[in-house]
Amino acid sequence: MTLTIDIDTARRFILGKQGLWPGRRWRGNEGTAAAMRQMEYLQLDPLQIIARSQDIQLHSRVLDYSPGGWEEATYGQRRFFDWGGWLAVRPMDELPHWRVVMRRERDNISGDSRISAMGREHAEAIVEMRAILRERGTVSNRDFQMATRTRTQSYRGRKDSALALYYLWRTGEVMTHHREKFERVYALTETVAPAHLIRESDEEEADRFLIKKEIGFSGLTRIKRTSETWQRGEPDRAAKKLLEGMLADGDIIEVRVEGWKALHHALGRDAEVLADLSAGRVPAAWAPLATTTMEEVVFLAPLDPVSARGRAKVLFGFDYVWEVYKPADKRKYGYYTLPILWGERLVGRFDSKLDRTTNTLVILGLWLEDEALGQDEAFAAALARGFERFVALLGAGALDAQAIRQPLLVASLARRERVTGTPRPGVFKA
Repeated sequence: MTLTIDIDTARRFILGKQGLWPGRRWRGNEGTAAAMRQMEYLQLDPLQIIARSQDIQLHSRVLDYSPGGWEEATYGQRRFFDWGGWLAVRPMDELPHWRVVMRRERDNISGDSRISAMGREHAEAIVEMRAILRERGTVSNRDFQMATRTRTQSYRGRKDSALALYYLWRTGEVMTHHREKFERVYALTETVAPAHLIRESDEEEADRFLIKKEIGFSGLTRIKRTSETWQRGEPDRAAKKLLEGMLADGDIIEVRVEGWKALHHALGRDAEVLADLSAGRVPAAWAPLATTTMEEVVFLAPLDPVSARGRAKVLFGFDYVWEVYKPADKRKYGYYTLPILWGERLVGRFDSKLDRTTNTLVILGLWLEDEALGQDEAFAAALARGFERFVALLGAGALDAQAIRQPLLVASLARRERVTGTPRPGVFKA
């Protein structure tokens, strides 16, 4: 089965699959868990410039999201677990499939070949860490001082204890029990995961799951991943045959997007969604609980699946690069720039910082793809609503918008935020 859709349908589909369009459709703790499951992967990042990327991702999808909600769902309720070189949270009930991938990495069948090498090179430290975990229950890297450990030059750290714990985590013997200042605190898997999930799926079952997982995450994908990538675990030699079988079974379908050269794949169960969107209908399950993205802009996190890794360029013609690791003189926009989603388009970006001494979100710059938007009343109102909700997420007491040069946008923010008695124009009380 091959469907043909236009680029607008493709955008709406991918945004909707990721829970970003036509508006926030979840709320509360249950909504946070539902959003995390819908996203397929919640990528984690330790940086906290204004808020951590994972919290911004969930804020853009969950109506009343509070920072750290993902941690409660993951480590408090044990509904998810974190794992992988591409660090992401994934549903706990998927563990049997991922344990196949873990074993393949351990045995150097597929995945990151450095993991099996780590096991050989630090065998003694691994045995030691196993014993310590059985004795103590939980262990973190910080429990071991450099002065008492064997020094290494690994990409994963300088202490043999750190590498041993990482190896045990990657191969499934331990899991993240909780986090302290974002650092993993490890525990033996049997003390974290439900007993019935500590097993391996059938090989073909796991491989089919992994392919569907990747497609679900992307919405539309070409599946040109190899066994060395961050999501797939099946050996390359079997992938083509497996893909053909899944197409024949209807697990996946072929999709041609007008203007795109390559044929893409989608999940078979999404055929009806694609048909609805092509006909101009919004799936009932996607109905927003409050404002739509046309009424209130959404800010995308640096690692949001929709905008990261060059996807924004392909989908929206929006050239987005996370510049946090670029030298200051090489940045085009800013250190922690966030894309702005209005409707179903990425229309601009802004850079900001959180001044913790004054508890103020300071806008450092705002850039629009089309400068005419700076004169658009509907966009101005939507932007003000978006900033109002974002300031609330951060717990900031004020918004400093002095860097915004468009008078209409500033005026809209002022009406929304209530101007304080400050002598500095453009600083609004939250």
